[in-house]
Amino acid sequence: MRTLRDDDRAQMLLATGVVLMMSLLSMAVFSIKLAGMSVPHDVASDAVIQTTQDVEDVLPGLVETRAEVWYTNGVSALESVTQAMDSSHEDLLHHGEISGIEVKLINITITDLGSNQIQVDAELGVSDSDAMLMKPLQFVVEF
Repeated sequence: MRTLRDDDRAQMLLATGVVLMMSLLSMAVFSIKLAGMSVPHDVASDAVIQTTQDVEDVLPGLVETRAEVWYTNGVSALESVTQAMDSSHEDLLHHGEISGIEVKLINITITDLGSNQIQVDAELGVSDSDAMLMKPLQFVVEF
């Protein structure tokens, strides 16, 4: 009959295997990240066009909603839209810093049309490291 004795060899072998597996996994993750660095820029990327379209779709409603908050708190209609445009522009600049796509509103003109209607004219500039797009924007905020 065999006698049992305390032997740490199996535990050491298991620990060595775990360390080896962790090393291989970390090298694999590093290799995948490194491989992505050598991929050339996709010339068919439409990030600038898509961002421009997104801003065109969202900006009028965003400005109107923000302006309504200012207006209901006693600020004039013209000043409400001005404040809403300023805060929206700041948010777009911050979004660009995060996403790597620069978004700017330039030549902003805010005109009181009367009858609680404010017209906003601006130029939307969107760019990344490869492309730039300028597009005029115009919309009316109604109270």
